[in-house]
Amino acid sequence: MALSAPNLDDRRFQQLVDEAKRYVQQSCPEWTDHNVSDPGVTLIETFAHMVDQLVYRLNRVPERNHLAFLDLLGITLFPPAAARADVTFWLSAPQPQTVLLPVGTEVATERAELGEPVVFATTDELAVVPCSLERLVTRTASGEHADRTRDLEAGRDVPCFQAAPAPGDATLFGLSAAVPRCVVVLRLDSRVEGIGVDPRQPPLVWEAWDGQDWVPCGADEDSTGGLNRPGEVVLHVPAGHTASVVAGHRAGWLRCRVTEPEPDQPFYRESPTVREAEAFTIGGTTVAEHAETEVDVRLGESAGVPGQRFTLPRAPVLLDGDPVVVRVSAEDGWQDWTAVDHFGASGPDDRHVVLDATRGEVLFPPAVREADGTLRRYGAVPAKGSVVHVPRYRTGGGRAGNVARGSISVLRSSVPYVAAVENREAASGGVDGETVDEAKLRAPHQLRVQERAVTAEDHEHIARLAAPSLARVRCLPAEGGGARVLVVPDAVADEGDRLRFEQLVPSEEVLRAVARRLDERRLLGTRLVVEPPRYQGVTVVARLAASSDGLGVREEAADALYRYLNPLRGGPDGVGWEFGRPVQFGEVFAVLQNVPGVRLVEEVLLFPANPVTGARGAPVDRVEVAPNALVFSYQHQIVVTGP
Repeated sequence: MALSAPNLDDRRFQQLVDEAKRYVQQSCPEWTDHNVSDPGVTLIETFAHMVDQLVYRLNRVPERNHLAFLDLLGITLFPPAAARADVTFWLSAPQPQTVLLPVGTEVATERAELGEPVVFATTDELAVVPCSLERLVTRTASGEHADRTRDLEAGRDVPCFQAAPAPGDATLFGLSAAVPRCVVVLRLDSRVEGIGVDPRQPPLVWEAWDGQDWVPCGADEDSTGGLNRPGEVVLHVPAGHTASVVAGHRAGWLRCRVTEPEPDQPFYRESPTVREAEAFTIGGTTVAEHAETEVDVRLGESAGVPGQRFTLPRAPVLLDGDPVVVRVSAEDGWQDWTAVDHFGASGPDDRHVVLDATRGEVLFPPAVREADGTLRRYGAVPAKGSVVHVPRYRTGGGRAGNVARGSISVLRSSVPYVAAVENREAASGGVDGETVDEAKLRAPHQLRVQERAVTAEDHEHIARLAAPSLARVRCLPAEGGGARVLVVPDAVADEGDRLRFEQLVPSEEVLRAVARRLDERRLLGTRLVVEPPRYQGVTVVARLAASSDGLGVREEAADALYRYLNPLRGGPDGVGWEFGRPVQFGEVFAVLQNVPGVRLVEEVLLFPANPVTGARGAPVDRVEVAPNALVFSYQHQIVVTGP
């Protein structure tokens, strides 16, 4: 595509006039009349005007040549990418019929004082299916099932597990229908309390059957404390949930399963019981993206000549979804024209177009005159008078869509029975379109790599091209030979620069995109591994003496630790913790000492921690970080004493 020439800010007319007058004062001090009526000043202004035009033109030549060379090399600007988030729609009350949310349902953030709200639209239709509890089945770790539905209906206390619970015991709840992507509330009543477990961390996991395996459910709230008291469990059922036959009964099954306890985690001394149970659907979750969809766009009529160009009504065009298809009318109906990167490999009859996503332009194949005078066509030409039409394309995107969790709270579309909306996780994946300056920085790397992954830097460069939303990429040698590419997604931290572990795990789509692009460009015989890095958790326990308000100092100190021990934007330079860099006692001490209001750092302890299991090691002066690992702040503890 043609890159836009810059509008440079060179020396202007008045600057040249003022400079000439200063030279006059130095070389000819007897000339004191510098008014515009003086003939000498008129000559100065005349020459200044001519020099202004000359300098302006000369200074544009190198820059324009630079952009022209980039265009010849095929360096095109990357379009933006749209942020996506899982958005939960909450019903005002359980409904007896299915509530349907259509594609394109709009939600948004609250309006800010200095900016417009960020608008998202759902990408799929969401059906909030009503349900009720029909079956209650218990299963032992050895695989024995027992239908306890009648005992529940009779009001008896039903033991959820064996008398002496064991890992693998489970209670299965059979729903009247499968509820994929829905939010289900299980309301339970029990007479057993104080049965040994920690209500804040019970050894339980909630799962749903997807037809092949049990898949974990997201649990928003568990006021039962691990089936330890009456309460409710709010479950986010995964998309694959389906009805199946268990213990001779067909239902949509959910289950609560006992897991192996972690070290020092309390376990069940006896089985909890359920006396009453009911289930109902209270909401649903679907994906929303920071983009708008244009449909049935008519671009115009073909003139029947090669090299035609049509402009879409809104730009830029997002390319991180389904490919854009261009249709051209013909005698037998509509013909699909495929978007390609270039026309170099197109034959005379190929229905190809090139899409300039940044400018929103559709280019049809050109015809080039060869040295012998013949005309070579690099693709078919639409017939004269045929209509050019784009059925669907997406526009929008950018980093503005990477909003924090809980920010999407406004329902812009009117949907019956929906009372509220929220995003339980931060939106991610939004990337601004590439600027010309960024393209100029990328050009030398692209020329050196030539789309071949040979060195570690080549792998990192190609991985970033495959997934622009990645925050960090590192290539290391793999065990047994080959390349190990570590990718870290960008994430929006919660208040106080808090990152959660799940935010740092790239999605399967991102891993597949990077692996696919690198696999096409790797050297023959090179083994390739694309995965997230390891994360070395670090817990800082500190006691500080404050010279001001203790509560404010404690929050500032915790924020400073989470900001410094941050895999994305931490470290001494604030650009992300270096791979393999250990955490030293002295630097943590210095971070705390520099917190405003801290009079004295009395004690600092460093503990290596496992961010997955929560296990914490013994205190050390130096936390080692493996070469393929990054640091991760895990539950810092700050004690502040008064002045």
